[in-house]
Formats: sequence, C-alpha cells, structure tokens
Amino acid sequence: MSGRHPMALGIACTLIGGALWGVSGTSVQYLTTTGGAAPALVTFMRVLLGGAIFFSVLCAAKKVPVKAMFANVSSLGALLLFAFSLYANQLCYAQTVQITNAGTATVLQMLGSVFVLAYVCIANKRLPRPWELIGLALALVATVLIATQGDLTSLNMPLDGLLWGIATGLSTALYIVVPQRMHLFERFGSAPVVAAGMLLSSIFALPIYAVQAGGFADAVATLGGFTLFQWGVFMVGLVLVGTIGGYGLYLHGVSIVGSVRGTLLGAIEPVSATIMSAAFLGTAFTGWDLSGTALMCLMLVFLSKEP
Repeated sequence: MSGRHPMALGIACTLIGGALWGVSGTSVQYLTTTGGAAPALVTFMRVLLGGAIFFSVLCAAKKVPVKAMFANVSSLGALLLFAFSLYANQLCYAQTVQITNAGTATVLQMLGSVFVLAYVCIANKRLPRPWELIGLALALVATVLIATQGDLTSLNMPLDGLLWGIATGLSTALYIVVPQRMHLFERFGSAPVVAAGMLLSSIFALPIYAVQAGGFADAVATLGGFTLFQWGVFMVGLVLVGTIGGYGLYLHGVSIVGSVRGTLLGAIEPVSATIMSAAFLGTAFTGWDLSGTALMCLMLVFLSKEP
C-alpha cells in the first residue's frame, strides 16, 4: 500500500473525530439547558459511562499495556494526574457551554494551544518565535471580539462564562502536557491512557458533584425526569458519538498524520459545534462570533508551524 492511502485515512479519521467533538458540545448544551442537568452531573455520568465502555473495549483489545499501566506505582500516579486534568477540562467545558453555548465554549477551549506554547517557552527558557507571537495576537483578538462583540468598552458575555472558558483552555493545555511530560503515551499508547484516564476521572467527578449538589437527590430527580429522547442524546450523542467516537477517531488519526497536522485538522471542532448548535438548538451567532472563530483557526496555523 502506498503512503498516500494511510495518510488519507489519518486525515479522514482526524476530521471526523474533530467533528464528533462538536456533537459532544451540542449534546452538553441540550442536556444542561433543555434537560435541566447540572454540568457537574453531565460530566460525572459522561466520564463514568464513557470511560467504562471505552476502557472495557481497550482491555479486550490491548491487555498488555493496560496491565502495565496499573502494575507500576509511578505510572499510576501520573495516570491519576492525567485523569484529574481530563475531568477538569470536561467540567470547565460543560460549565462554559451552559453559560454561553457550544460554539463559544469550543472556540475558547482553543486557547489551550496558547497555554501549551507558554509552557513550552518556560520549560525551554526561550522567547516565543515571530510566528508564535502572531498566533498569540490572533488568539487575543479572537477572544476580545467574542467577549465584547466589537464594543471594547463593555463585556457582552457573562463574566463567569468567559472565566470558565479560559479555565477550559487552561485545563486543555494541562491534559495535553501531563501525558507528554510523564511519557505516558510513549510507554503505553494514547488509546489505553485516554480510556483509563477517562474512567479514573470518575474518582474526582463523584465527590465534586456530591459536594456541589449537596448529595445525590438531584441526580435521581434529574435523571429520572429525562425523556427517552434526552437519554438518547446523552447515551448516543454525548457518550458514544461525542466521547468514545470523537476521542477514538481523533487520536487514531493523529497517530497517522502527526500532531502538527492533527492540531490544524482539529480546527473543524469549533466549526462543527457552531453549525450544530445553530441548526439543532437555534443558537444565534453574530458576525463577531464567526470572526473570532476564524481568527482562532488561523491562530492554530501559526502555533503549529514547524520551527
């Protein structure tokens, strides 16, 4: 087989995986607004069920790396840190979606690339390169356009939504840096690490939700009140398609095309989330929102430029 066909497969998997993340954002928006579910509850159920299904499949397919992860104390500690960062990202994202919308939350999540760059520069004791400075400027302008809607004298989105969105970007950088810093992907492979990390996220999700909700009565009432369609959105849209399908396909595609192309192709995520949120939930987006999204995508082009 020529090199072209695996590359085409990798590009297709990356694009489809990124688009499916958009399904995830729209599902969260629907469940936290129409469904009345708290973001912490949606996140807890997502990591518990999605992680359990994903991890079960990986245990059957890749027993050796899964056993190796849990056999070493140091790797288990790194895995728990990764699990926490993964949970923090999904919780912050769900909070941002509830306050704003799926498209805006997904665009703000892309600030993670800026925080990763900051980490790389600090770790390597260097200043940003010219094209990286251009990317930083684009990210800043995009955030300002979305937050102010072009009126620089006022904030035209809820402040807590903006702060949760920035926290989403920060937690995105955290779950990208942690497995690389701890060499988890190199030692065990990306899919087993992500599957185990997602399942272990429920260790943090359960107590945080219990404290936030003051117990589990809210979970029983909310989930018991879900209609059949809402359960379908949760299980199919969020867990199977948005979480397992999105992560699985995207990571497989990136393993073929590489992290640089993968980052650029991942720019389809905010586009997908924006289109789906507008089409299925009637979310209105302004020209400033779309301009900010375009600038964020352009930012990825500069931050992913090879040195």
